[in-house]
Amino acid sequence: MISRLSLALALAMSAAPLALAPVALAEVPKPAAIVADGLPSVPDALANETRPYLQSRRAAFLGWNASDRSMLIKTRFGATDQIHSVAGPDGARRQISFENEPVMAGALSPSGDVLVVQKDNGGDEFYQLYTLVSGRLTLVTDGKSRNWFGAWSRDGKRVGYASSRRNGADMDLYVVDPRDPSSDRLVAQVSGGGWNITDFSADGAKALVLNRMSINHAQVYELDLASGRMTQLTNPRAEFSYVDPQYGPDGAIWATSNADSDFLRLGRISNRRFTPVSTEPRWDVSDYAIAPDGSFIAYAVNEAGVSRLKILDTSSGAVRTVSGLPSGVIPYSIGHAIEIAPWGAIGLSMSSARTPGDAFSVDPRTLAVTQWTHSETGGLDPAVNVEPELVQIPSFDGEVISGFLYRPDAAKFPGKRPLIIDIHGGPEGQTRPDFLGPQNYLLNELGVALFFPNVRGSSGYGARFVNLDNGPFKREDTVKDIGAFLDALKQNPDLDASRFAVTGISYGGYMCYATAVHYSDQLKGASCYVGISNFVTFLENTQSYRRDLRRVEYGDERDPVQRAKLQEISPLNSVDRISIPLLVATGGNDPRVPASEADQIIRAVRANGGTAWHLLAENEGHGFHKKENEDYYFWTSLLFWKQTLLGEAAR
Repeated sequence: MISRLSLALALAMSAAPLALAPVALAEVPKPAAIVADGLPSVPDALANETRPYLQSRRAAFLGWNASDRSMLIKTRFGATDQIHSVAGPDGARRQISFENEPVMAGALSPSGDVLVVQKDNGGDEFYQLYTLVSGRLTLVTDGKSRNWFGAWSRDGKRVGYASSRRNGADMDLYVVDPRDPSSDRLVAQVSGGGWNITDFSADGAKALVLNRMSINHAQVYELDLASGRMTQLTNPRAEFSYVDPQYGPDGAIWATSNADSDFLRLGRISNRRFTPVSTEPRWDVSDYAIAPDGSFIAYAVNEAGVSRLKILDTSSGAVRTVSGLPSGVIPYSIGHAIEIAPWGAIGLSMSSARTPGDAFSVDPRTLAVTQWTHSETGGLDPAVNVEPELVQIPSFDGEVISGFLYRPDAAKFPGKRPLIIDIHGGPEGQTRPDFLGPQNYLLNELGVALFFPNVRGSSGYGARFVNLDNGPFKREDTVKDIGAFLDALKQNPDLDASRFAVTGISYGGYMCYATAVHYSDQLKGASCYVGISNFVTFLENTQSYRRDLRRVEYGDERDPVQRAKLQEISPLNSVDRISIPLLVATGGNDPRVPASEADQIIRAVRANGGTAWHLLAENEGHGFHKKENEDYYFWTSLLFWKQTLLGEAAR
């Protein structure tokens, strides 16, 4: 029997044409900590389309476990990076930390009985040290100050580290048995700079201390742990860089340094002099490790961004190059990026355009390479990812600058392609041919080319080059470098000069704003991520423990002449010249570039009639590290590029 309601509906439908109500598109739920201001919601269809590109993961080598010959790595299987153990090559990755916050680093004691973890809260960078046992963390440091892991003693009884607990600014030096936090002891009170303990002598009586005042100025000391007396090992009148000083098994002191060179070399420190041992005429030695018996040293050379691993026989001086690793990058690591096990195996991780990041071991005798992990790429074939090409051009003043250009597949995307210029942070950072992760979606599915410049001031090209942007009066020369790249890239027959855009993170965020100021007429949009909008307010509001280090690079806002120049070059004071839309991403807990830097430029751009989307993650710091926030930012950036760069209407 037909109900009265059904009959009434049937009569109504037969009496009049059917009118379809608008159907709302399904939307991705906004993460709880995200504040989205002035930007559209994310369609569920976009999330589904891109999801495989967001499921890649990378494994970062953290060290060897001497107790069972396993490997410690950091990778993500949930929302954040956590620590895992890998029993052997291609063995199961056994997760051993289970925190809501990402774990930045972990360091096992030499015997493998204690694991110390470094972690912050909500990206605030007030890192604490913990011991990790049975999935639970036990606090070792004070829970309030900023702390940074230094080194384990050779006998595994103590850890050396730096802490700001005394006054919130100076990083004093401490030692502690992490099994007993009450054993914590101040061993040296210091001021200024960037101090930490880098190694312990074999008998545990002394420690090596590094004070890094800038990328090109550091000093090395030896600290008597009983008396607290420090002896300077390097020339106090010479401004050279020293990195990662270590004791050799025979007590010799090793480090990398640019002493009397434009590049970092591997060598020994003795009688306040540095004697190089590596012989590469160009490029930095980026990382090294000394075999426990001193018979060889494994070191990496940064050749135009590509890591080349070499083995130095310390008795003969012979050097062999490892050829079986991917042509890519050994990523930065707290502690040592390369570590040699007591049984001689060399451990490290590598990533490249087609390797998302995996852990490897190398046999020092045969140079045979063994891959321990095979990180997933969301089911996508990494072999289809584009390899970059190195682009080198003369800038406005003849200085040679370079970058990496990724072009979409010409067969799949014929014709001239749009381009995004992606500027690294630092400013002493360096773009290297790493795995692009979600950005591969832009190349492989949207046909957008990507260019990663290394403007003057970037590391990896020598001390002279890295100093070319120092201070407020040279700062905009880096922006002129972007102008030179724009001029050169517009001549590329594969690129559509009418569809260029810019993005950047941290200092690259400043460059993003500044590029929008100077070159709006050549761009479609700018996506600026945790960037500096005003150098004076940035220097006044960044955390005190890093303020002096940043003054060395950018200038001193307390000096009237420098302050005036810093104001002049700050994008905030030239928003009237920005005529393209902005996407601004901010971490609410950012201790480096406070959220106020984004707030003030967004207000100014909007007051001037411009467009500014703002994405704020209240539970993040300097960059987003929780997967739900990372994903939402990526989807928002795609919406931004589709509207500004590809001309697609909002849905």
